[in-house]
Amino acid sequence: MSNEKKQWDPSQLRKYDINLEQISRYDYNDPRVDELMSQNKPVIIENSSVVASAKKWNLDYLEKYMGNGDYTVFLSRNHKFKYYDDKKVAKINNGDVGKNIEFTQPTKKVDMKLPEFLKRLKEWKRGDDRLYLQQGLNNTVGSEIVRDFLNFDWNFCNSKQAKHNWGPLTYNLLLIAMEGNVTPCHYDEQQNLFAQIYGYKRCILFPPSQFECLYPYPVYHPHDRQSMVDFDRPEYSKFPKFKEAKGYEAVVGPGDVLYIPIYWWHHIESLMRGGHTITVNFWYKDGPSSSISYPLRDYQKVAIMRNIEKMLQDVLKDPREVGPLLRTMVLGRFTE
Repeated sequence: MSNEKKQWDPSQLRKYDINLEQISRYDYNDPRVDELMSQNKPVIIENSSVVASAKKWNLDYLEKYMGNGDYTVFLSRNHKFKYYDDKKVAKINNGDVGKNIEFTQPTKKVDMKLPEFLKRLKEWKRGDDRLYLQQGLNNTVGSEIVRDFLNFDWNFCNSKQAKHNWGPLTYNLLLIAMEGNVTPCHYDEQQNLFAQIYGYKRCILFPPSQFECLYPYPVYHPHDRQSMVDFDRPEYSKFPKFKEAKGYEAVVGPGDVLYIPIYWWHHIESLMRGGHTITVNFWYKDGPSSSISYPLRDYQKVAIMRNIEKMLQDVLKDPREVGPLLRTMVLGRFTE
């Protein structure tokens, strides 16, 4: 990042004992952007007009034009906003995935009017719940915001979708975070264009090949696709391979678009003492594959592991039986 653009300093970054390299950044016209995307590798795209029509999206503008609808806001007692699957919570509560399994929701999801959210954001003081608005961009967000949304550079997005054989666009998510908010390490099963509009976010990414270093929760768990490792206080006795984790990082600012490839782990934080941040995600399904080529890519192997785990869970019913069965099948037969 050039000195002209850099409006943050390292003291605003949380300290982690992780081996990290910088994510490459190139102008949107640079052919190396598509080279990296074709290899399913992350890249920061600079100087594009993807979300240029949203440059005016400061808090006052959003309050004026987003209307009086109910928006999804997550509340947390600390800086971590860890995703959980409501449907899997219900299955645990109903006893559908084995007995004596408990889950405590780490955050609370509420509907909130935007003026109330912004008031609480501006008046927040230590000891209050932290807030994180996560709202789908659709026709409920106010006509002026919809107009700005329609004026995104869809030609750029559609060209990437076509060139890299992605599936359909599934979702656009508006994210408004407090300074210091963290979305802990997880991966998604979709391609992601992560467009930064306001403020600065640090993004730490790991390739799918780091699967065993990041210790994901089992697929039945509401935290499925999340790492069990707490980056703030890693328990190396439980997760020893985390010491070997090697990742990539970057701080993205207004106008930057980060390509997060499918199945790549990502840990996202709004910089400390940096004010609020505004981001829009573009999620695309993976494209159809007419043939499988070998050797398989790392993300394809992760997908295979997920499918095997789901199948065993469906058959065995109790997730605690999955591990013993796999050990019996593998140890001494597929291990040295």
